[in-house]
Amino acid sequence: MNIPEIGRRIKSLGEGIVREWGIVIIVVLIGLASFGLGRLSALEDERSPVTILEAKAGDARGMYVGGEVVASRNGSAYHYPWCPGAQSMSPANKIWFASEEAARRAGYSPAKNCKGLQ
Repeated sequence: MNIPEIGRRIKSLGEGIVREWGIVIIVVLIGLASFGLGRLSALEDERSPVTILEAKAGDARGMYVGGEVVASRNGSAYHYPWCPGAQSMSPANKIWFASEEAARRAGYSPAKNCKGLQ
């Protein structure tokens, strides 16, 4: 037996299997995939949305837009507490304001590197 003859035998064996079992295998795989997708959609429907019923005021300093802002005694700009400029200030130099308007009235301007400030 030579190599081309072995190749032909393998091809003929494979063609017979595909002819006999190919459609059955395809139908079974499609059925399993459909069942799995149906189970996934059922799990999505069961999840309830997350809701916040009550948020306590003053729990975190300035963690919402329009809340408290901070400025440095030595600087001229105010920041949200999570901005890089505010985090680099020493705690002794921080001045807290209840709003952006209060910081403006005190002579401070918005920091340019803090997203969300005008």
